[in-house]
Amino acid sequence: MFKLAEADKKWADEVWNRIDAKMRVVADRNKDIIPYTTGSDGRFIDCAKGEFPYDISWWTNGFWPGYMWLLYVGTGEAVYKEAAENAEDLLDAAFAEYDHLHHDVGFMWHISAGVNYRLTGNKKSRLRALYAADFLAARFNPEGDYVRSWNADSDTDGYHKLIIDSMMNIPMLYWAAEEHGDDRYKNMAIRHANTVMRTHLREDGTVHHIVEVDPKTGNAIMALGGQGYELGSTWARGQAWAIYGFTLSYIHTGDERYLMTAKKVANAFIACAAQSDWIVPLDFRQPEEPKIYDTTAAACAACGLIEIAKTCSEYDVKNYLNAALKLLRAMDEKAADYTTDNDNLLNYGTEAYYPGRGEAGRNTAIIYGDYYYTEAFYKLKGFEPLFW
Repeated sequence: MFKLAEADKKWADEVWNRIDAKMRVVADRNKDIIPYTTGSDGRFIDCAKGEFPYDISWWTNGFWPGYMWLLYVGTGEAVYKEAAENAEDLLDAAFAEYDHLHHDVGFMWHISAGVNYRLTGNKKSRLRALYAADFLAARFNPEGDYVRSWNADSDTDGYHKLIIDSMMNIPMLYWAAEEHGDDRYKNMAIRHANTVMRTHLREDGTVHHIVEVDPKTGNAIMALGGQGYELGSTWARGQAWAIYGFTLSYIHTGDERYLMTAKKVANAFIACAAQSDWIVPLDFRQPEEPKIYDTTAAACAACGLIEIAKTCSEYDVKNYLNAALKLLRAMDEKAADYTTDNDNLLNYGTEAYYPGRGEAGRNTAIIYGDYYYTEAFYKLKGFEPLFW
């Protein structure tokens, strides 16, 4: 474990305290909802009562309870525990919408029910997390060696789409293997990680967002543009998913190939972020105008970089930790809102270069940006456990 410089430690403490002061108020007034973004009034919009696709089965619905658990571990404040547990109860309705579920059940239940069980021993939470893990395992294709990302309505000519985001969902399978004492779950996660490593990683250290694969072989058919600017561009959040996701697979398996992959993507991300003065755009190869940023990518990448730094020699620690700190300081100075006027913590999150919600999905509040920003400071404070 690295040791923060005194100035960095003081700053991290101050930011954590600002987050806590804001979120005690925000959590109390939102303890019966599951938010994704905010409305024009700065207040969270409830996905538990939303319309498809922004409804109870929306893929981000685990981030709010996970966010609350981070703050509960770091403060012991009961309001965070209450909000997390209430959101987890609301998520039960998503299990009934089977046709709308997807591989993102990892995002939805691993850091909500899974964390609740690990922190409190709640048996109902354990069953919820295991049910979600079994659902994820059922999506594993043994011929192609991957967990299917999207559902059949996204298939093209019989090919399946495999997305880089999936690397953040498979930690649920590593956990299920330990909880069940059944290595089949872990083997699925490993085989999936190997396939993604083979199909998504480019020579320059950047990654594709979406790759169509042959379900009979797992071989790549073609890459697609996805949520970035265009085919072959560098969608920043996709790079962040890869940095953190492969690092987590290394943590759970000890396989050095995953750490090497995470570092390769991290090195490319750091080089690009430095050129943009640590203000991360939605896509590192997008045009100069319009200005489209993505703090969700910066926050997630910072979490992955901190975990990489924990594995490194003193020289490499400085490389990865300093990059994480620069990303976080840039967000602290230019994107964070610590007032209680607005429910969101971070501004300037973006869903995609061409978002389905149009301008409403650009440079806006997104719950997983708030989650990862808070998780990064949770890590800097030295709190445990690792939620993933």
